Amino acid sequence: SLFSSRSLFSHYILNIREQGRFLQDVFTTLVDLKWPHTLLIFTMSFLCSWLLFGMVWWLIAFAHGDLDHSTRLQRDPAQGAAGGFVPCVTSIHSFTSAFLFSIEVQVTIGFGGRMVTEECPAAILVLIVQNIVGLVINAIMLGCIFMKTSQAHRRAETLIFSKHAVIALREGRLCFMLRVGDLRKSMIISATIRMQVVKKTASLEGEVVPLNQIDIQMENPVGGNSIFLVSPLIIYHVIDKNSPLYDISPTNLHHHEDLEIIVILEGVVETTGITTQARTSYLADEILWGQRFVPIVAEEDGRYSVDYSKFGNTVKVPTPSCTARQLEEDKSIMDTMPLSPKGTIRKRSVKLKPKFTISEEPS
Repeated sequence: SLFSSRSLFSHYILNIREQGRFLQDVFTTLVDLKWPHTLLIFTMSFLCSWLLFGMVWWLIAFAHGDLDHSTRLQRDPAQGAAGGFVPCVTSIHSFTSAFLFSIEVQVTIGFGGRMVTEECPAAILVLIVQNIVGLVINAIMLGCIFMKTSQAHRRAETLIFSKHAVIALREGRLCFMLRVGDLRKSMIISATIRMQVVKKTASLEGEVVPLNQIDIQMENPVGGNSIFLVSPLIIYHVIDKNSPLYDISPTNLHHHEDLEIIVILEGVVETTGITTQARTSYLADEILWGQRFVPIVAEEDGRYSVDYSKFGNTVKVPTPSCTARQLEEDKSIMDTMPLSPKGTIRKRSVKLKPKFTISEEPS
């Protein structure tokens, strides 16, 4: 639901008066731009600098008389050679040749036809300035392109979440559950996951908070917020009296309910050492009541295999249609619930070190 118009991530920012703050951090602004805009700025920065210094070289040649001498030399080569005239830049005949010389200077291309002489100190100074400006433009533009191609969210594209979250019984308690997985074989180091409930609340004084963010505690096989994402995991939150979902029932899980659960997965990419973050959210109508995820990890001949084609598949299970508060206050509700059959665990016949293989990736 990250792309849903009702999601917190789809909010709009309006009426920003201090637009100049974005220019104070030009590099981040360039990195945040879309690729067409970035490539346009990349091209125009070089073209504008070449044109600017091409104009400067043309003015230097014009002020020194190089253009007039070049015209006389073209009309009468003998007269030009006898005069002993030394130009600031050789072979500058027009603005076009000055523009070509500007490109040769900035990109350090030496064709051998044009060069700066000792005649004009101003030309030597412009040569130094253009080289410095060219290096600065190269550093900024190439750094911007590198950062855009190596952004942390690129790695997050292979960190996937289940399309729907579910609420069902686990160990006799109602739990909010979701599944998370990693499509790559390289690990996410120090992976942590946290969840927040975002909904509209009102204080005792009547103050309305449209986007109140409440952290919710979760439980996983490792404990705490840390996870070991070697295979897809089901992350769950026990709905107890401290949970903001304590009074949620199936009747609240509809399109008009003002409720969103945000899930954030963070970790360090093993291959690059860059911290990455993957995010998703579940609106009220994306939470399925009375269902649980089907198993996707199977063991055959001492090897574990993960079938990602069933990553988001769920199955209906007996679940009371009441809130966690009502379930805690009236224990007799559990007595009327049929128990689902427990799965049997098959013992391994051979002692082999289990390995994980991915049988299929989702499209």
